Amino acid sequence: MGTGRWRVLGGSGLAAGLVALGLAACGGSEREEPEVSEGPEVRETAYGKLLGVDDSTVSGTYFWKGVPFAQPPVGALRWEAPVEPVAWQGVRDAQRFGNACLQLGRIYGPGANNRFDDTIASTLDQPLGSEDCLTLNIWRPANNQDQLPVLLFVHGGSAISGYTADPVYDGAQLAKTANAVVVTANYRLDILGFMQLPQMQANAGGTGNFALLDNLQALNYIQRNIASFGGNAGNVTLMGQSAGAINALALLTADKAKGLFHRIVPISGGLSLPSNLPAGTLPTIKPASAYAGQAGMLLAHLMVDDGLARDVASASAMAAGWSQQQVASYLRGKDAGLLLKTLAAKGLTGSGPIPDDVLIPADPMAALAAGRYNKVPVMAGYTAEEGKLFAPLFAALGGKPGFKIDDAERFRMMQAFDPDASAGQPREEDIIDTSYLPAQAPGTGYNAMASLLGRLFINPSRDQLLNTLRTQQSDVWAYRFDWAQQPAPWNTVYGAAHAFDLPFMFKNFGPSVFAKATNSSANEPGRLALSGAMMASLKAFMHTGSPQSQVLGQTWNPWPSTLIFDAGPSQLRIDQQAATAPQ
Repeated sequence: MGTGRWRVLGGSGLAAGLVALGLAACGGSEREEPEVSEGPEVRETAYGKLLGVDDSTVSGTYFWKGVPFAQPPVGALRWEAPVEPVAWQGVRDAQRFGNACLQLGRIYGPGANNRFDDTIASTLDQPLGSEDCLTLNIWRPANNQDQLPVLLFVHGGSAISGYTADPVYDGAQLAKTANAVVVTANYRLDILGFMQLPQMQANAGGTGNFALLDNLQALNYIQRNIASFGGNAGNVTLMGQSAGAINALALLTADKAKGLFHRIVPISGGLSLPSNLPAGTLPTIKPASAYAGQAGMLLAHLMVDDGLARDVASASAMAAGWSQQQVASYLRGKDAGLLLKTLAAKGLTGSGPIPDDVLIPADPMAALAAGRYNKVPVMAGYTAEEGKLFAPLFAALGGKPGFKIDDAERFRMMQAFDPDASAGQPREEDIIDTSYLPAQAPGTGYNAMASLLGRLFINPSRDQLLNTLRTQQSDVWAYRFDWAQQPAPWNTVYGAAHAFDLPFMFKNFGPSVFAKATNSSANEPGRLALSGAMMASLKAFMHTGSPQSQVLGQTWNPWPSTLIFDAGPSQLRIDQQAATAPQ
């Protein structure tokens, strides 16, 4: 193994000082110290040694999971900037995932056991996970190389759900295929991650973007420690999908992120405010005032529920007279699950980066247009049918929700689905509301409504983002994921929906939420070939800053061209086309 295996970072003085603070807050759940001998799965960090897993005979990687990159943000550290982990003595177990961050259950989140399993269907809308969740996971190929490129992946989930233990995000296949170090990191979600309330921001430098501070802390952890895992801290790719892409793009505009990453892969993300877009389209971020209203209303509703005021108006007036210490003490004294349930019950749910003009600009798109951002090569991705994952939102377009069944029934239906069976399977009309059938009907069909939602939501932010970046730099590439080879009826229900490109990027096709509905024996040859092409481009981008790969069979031209990733049942269908005008 190269010298990176034994490299000690941070210096013994720092480690000794951290030990003096005590071991109880070292981050993550307390774990029994294992008895180990030195080997490739033992690595030294700035905080102490970690024992991972030598998985070389199975996945061709070594990995470390549940690694604390900050102290648990609990008690007095709730709504504070992340604090460095406290060092430990001996060897810390890093063989299993840490807790998911606290969230209300959704089909894209964990089940009752902090993993993907059938309990997801029975834990929807219930608090899951823990506030003690700031851990990351590391995979690297089982070889002797150092100075490998590094990728930090930030998961999606509307900034209110998601977890790094999602099997789609397992980094082993990507690390081995790309010959790179792959890192996934949790971050605080929902109101615990984004809260625009001045009384809770003073000690965080005036920002309520606690989740973005978590992302920055993970990047800083990489800078200080990744050499011990064979990674090159001078070649870090920041990759995120959906809410994770929005976080990543927000960090593109953050001065504090300068030099912490050197390429960016935003997948299905944007950075547009309502004021940036044409009327009638949907933004990807909200103004700080919207989040200030959310936080103020949450505080007022809690006070009313506690009998401190008779209504929201009087509660708001009372809260205006409270000191910073009173507000902080009151909110930190609340059960975090109650906070999330109150948000949902009062119709206040919604989260994401706050353009507070502190951590990120008040108008991030204006900052990009003016060249005030961290310029790095960009490889952006989108799917051809983004809107199909959001079919329940068809109601916002003036009709009924697109699905006639709830999430629990849909999850169970997918779990029971046999992708290779020819009979006894659900039909489109068992899932899709009949008002949108036949799905191919012009204007009113399911496909047309999903396309309309995509044109109103994803496309305007996509075009504005990429067009703006291209005015400042030439190294901007974009792809569109078109694969829709699922067995019926899921090829219509989902097709090339939002997030369906992720299994191809990670080469993880199960078990996971959509795996049984998506992956058949018939589509396996084309599916694996497409995954190989997408991973080859990502590998090239991570290593060189350009996604060019011989596997593509053509030169991938920068935006406004778009590379089309697609495949039939057995063969690749990679094409390229000029971008369409914003709609």
